[in-house]
Amino acid sequence: MRWLLASLCLSVVGLSQASVLSPGEEQRIVDKILVVKSERKLMLLSRGQPLKSYKVSLGKRPTGPKRREGDQRTPEGLYWIDWRKASDKYNLSMHISYPNIRDQAQARAEGVPPGGMIMLHGTPLDENYPEWYFHGLDWTEGCIAMRNDDIREVWSLVKDGTLIEIRP
Repeated sequence: MRWLLASLCLSVVGLSQASVLSPGEEQRIVDKILVVKSERKLMLLSRGQPLKSYKVSLGKRPTGPKRREGDQRTPEGLYWIDWRKASDKYNLSMHISYPNIRDQAQARAEGVPPGGMIMLHGTPLDENYPEWYFHGLDWTEGCIAMRNDDIREVWSLVKDGTLIEIRP
């Protein structure tokens, strides 16, 4: 009987601690990345609430959505972070699932290749050009670039499978 009572008490204590911890932890889970191209801003969201924001750089031709391979534009629409890798050239990189079905249909209708390999990544590791040189400059081929400290933080907070919305 004592074991049963002790077990019951431990269960109640365990449940009360879990319920205290769970809401706070759930609020901190990044469930969406929002990029607003016109503001050069990336926000990490949890349940629609911003947790953190970062300044980003875009493709060399930042206005308008990506239409084809080589247009140097950053896509607009809904995508997923679907895989990641360490990059010799750009520190860490997270792949954005461009092109989506809409992008593929648009490119097919125009008879052009949609392109691909759009990444969220850091800045070049280059002795000739320090990191500050790239900050505030739209310099990518269509990717979204961040400072290396920022991409390391985003890498640790965002899981593969996270939705990324890129707005004009």
